[in-house]
Amino acid sequence: MSVEVGEKVIGKVTGVKPFGAFVELPGGKSGLVHISEVANKFVEDINEHLKVNDEVEVKVLSIGDDGKISLSIKQAQKPKRERREKKEQSPEDFEKKLSMFLKDSEERMSTIKRQAESRRGGKGR
Repeated sequence: MSVEVGEKVIGKVTGVKPFGAFVELPGGKSGLVHISEVANKFVEDINEHLKVNDEVEVKVLSIGDDGKISLSIKQAQKPKRERREKKEQSPEDFEKKLSMFLKDSEERMSTIKRQAESRRGGKGR
């Protein structure tokens, strides 16, 4: 079985190095998951995420002319729905929020002006 760019497959970690992990793919080929493609957050120590013989789902990023296969674990994961499904905001909601913000802002500014005037001794002086 040969792998193709963009394909997601299950592989087995065969080696872990400071720069990434080697993963055996179906068909006997192996590829490298660079440390930057292990997780969606910064990975300082790859050993905290992967161990030899772990089964992982990987996405094939590229296959070089020399046969080297570049893989990604983080791109094989499904994106979180919360990030994809942003709540749509209607123009009425925006106008209402803007109006509330302006009203609150004006109230705060008038309070600040009154306090400043009282410290200076009022308007007449």
